[in-house]
Amino acid sequence: MKKFNPRKRKVARKQSPNLLIYILPTLLFWVLFVPHINQTVTYLFPSYQETLNITLKTKQEEIDTCAGRYVYIHNLPSRFNEDLIESCESYAELRNKCKYMVNSGFGPPILEDEHNHTPRVLTTETDSWYSTNQFMLEVIFREKMRHYECLTNDSSLSYAVFVPFYAGFDGRRFWGYNVKLRDELGEDLAQWLRERPEWRKMHGRDHFFVTGRVGRDFRRVSDQDSYWGNKLMRLPEFENMTMLSIETNSCSNEFVVPYPTYFHPKTKTEVRTWQRQVRTVQRRYLFSFVGAPRPEMEESIRGEVIKQCLASQERCKFLNCDTPSKDCGNPVKVMEVFQDSVFCLQPPGDTPTMRSTFDSVLVGCIPVFFSLDSVQYKWHFPVDHTKYSVYISEDDVRDGKVSIEKILSMISEEDVLSMRNEVEKIIPKIIYTKPGAAGPERIEDAFEIAVSRVLERVSSISKNQDIDQNLGMT
Repeated sequence: MKKFNPRKRKVARKQSPNLLIYILPTLLFWVLFVPHINQTVTYLFPSYQETLNITLKTKQEEIDTCAGRYVYIHNLPSRFNEDLIESCESYAELRNKCKYMVNSGFGPPILEDEHNHTPRVLTTETDSWYSTNQFMLEVIFREKMRHYECLTNDSSLSYAVFVPFYAGFDGRRFWGYNVKLRDELGEDLAQWLRERPEWRKMHGRDHFFVTGRVGRDFRRVSDQDSYWGNKLMRLPEFENMTMLSIETNSCSNEFVVPYPTYFHPKTKTEVRTWQRQVRTVQRRYLFSFVGAPRPEMEESIRGEVIKQCLASQERCKFLNCDTPSKDCGNPVKVMEVFQDSVFCLQPPGDTPTMRSTFDSVLVGCIPVFFSLDSVQYKWHFPVDHTKYSVYISEDDVRDGKVSIEKILSMISEEDVLSMRNEVEKIIPKIIYTKPGAAGPERIEDAFEIAVSRVLERVSSISKNQDIDQNLGMT
């Protein structure tokens, strides 16, 4: 039998409190901190999917939607643009254009007439119809460029440089004057551009400007006063630049863009509403012609076209622009004729192209061309012109070999509907919309298409230039 040892018992009593000292902190740790460990680990070490999401979000935020699209606008001295407008009344050749320079070149708004006739022809409730003059493109384009979404103030980032020179107004104000006056401002601008640091990058091959005149107005072939136009596009600096005009001479640095029409919507919804109206309108005439004869031009077929139209009686509508009534200056009357017609005749006038081509397309009228020189707008129209238009040989009309009415009457209803569908698709591409639209309501209009093509052209020139430099170094 073991003896009781009181000393050993005392030791046991002393160890009990020490055991609690070790156990209590452990319990507290598990109660207070363990629930937060998982959150801490997750924060410090996210899962693969979470890491991927974070990476994608960062990359998306870093994507530059304007890469390859930045444009720098030269801040030209006012003598190259604003002064030409402000002094409009001082020049006899510009005086009749002054009233059209309001509303950033769109001109005065078209208001409803007292007979409530305008709303039947145009969608006036949208406030998108203006009395736009066909030569106002340089003013319209400059305002559109000011609202271009990829402008940059840093020219080193730009892919193209816009030169807001009002070349058409400069050329027009000195019509008939001596060549020194006609060439003076263009030569002044050439020197100004040459001295700018932006010029040294590509020696002007990334520069572009827009004019509301035809290309031949800037390519005078002689320095005799009797010759037409100025020599702007024959200056070495401008031979490097890209010119956008309403009609081109097929030169390598000239590209054609649509004439302005009367319709300047801001949203896709407005365009779709107009397209629906165009699609459903009832057309009373088989064909029509809006214009005037050109008796002083021996090769002109306009006289024969008018003769055949009048002979067709109720099947053709002729709006004579050579009368005191000035009906051709009334947008509503012009658009009404086109809107009432299945086909709209487009014989060449002073030049191969006409603003009426765009006005007729705008209302769904199928254009009838008599010269392939009239079919220039490859950026904005289908390359195959037979999809949206009819071609009748100018020579055959001049020689009296064809009946316009007979040719158009033989086109099947199925082909007419097919061509009209193509015409309807072209409408958004030939209008110059009001600046400022964004998001899904934004329209890829004539301006957007033109700028995009200029950027493509500059990119191609730049690549070729790099290749040439690399070849030169080897």
